Amino acid sequence: MGRGTIDRVVFDAVVLAGGGARRLGGIDKPALVVGGRSLLDIALLACAGARRTVVVGPVRPTGREVTWTREDPAGAGPAAALGAGLAHVDAAMLVLLAADLPFVDTATVELLLAEVVDDGALLVDDDGRDQLLCSAWRTEAVRAALVGVPLDGARLGAVLAPLTATRVSVPPTPGRQAPWSDCDTPLDLSRLRGTG
Repeated sequence: MGRGTIDRVVFDAVVLAGGGARRLGGIDKPALVVGGRSLLDIALLACAGARRTVVVGPVRPTGREVTWTREDPAGAGPAAALGAGLAHVDAAMLVLLAADLPFVDTATVELLLAEVVDDGALLVDDDGRDQLLCSAWRTEAVRAALVGVPLDGARLGAVLAPLTATRVSVPPTPGRQAPWSDCDTPLDLSRLRGTG
């Protein structure tokens, strides 16, 4: 594995589908429909190659079978959600996605898995910011990073900071939005739906 090679990597996926969507008025953001699919189903389609997909959040209708779990307490944040999802992961590799990425796809997931050299690989946006919720990791490295760490309210970046990850940039493609683009505000949503 590493640097652009992927030989049918066996992986599990953890999709974070909780959160309060405060900037969208508290609506159920993963259930929002864009292009005929819910945001959650878009994430699930992106990781369709996973041996097992774990969704951390309230149970919702989905287009395929998944394992459901919740962080404890509910709303404790993405680090706690990762910990809850990790309890259901058996594969040596895991893909971590947020459920509000309308442009993530299987090519993104395959790219991330192919770029894992040390502990993991993650997308970096155009401003150089790490996109931890669009990443792939060696499962045991993540388990080791979480041992003994209080996860309730912890920052995901701080929890995963000890790990060595390949930073992956995706060059702009005409007509294609960046896979890390999320949907956080009413303006984001209206743009996605072609009304803004």
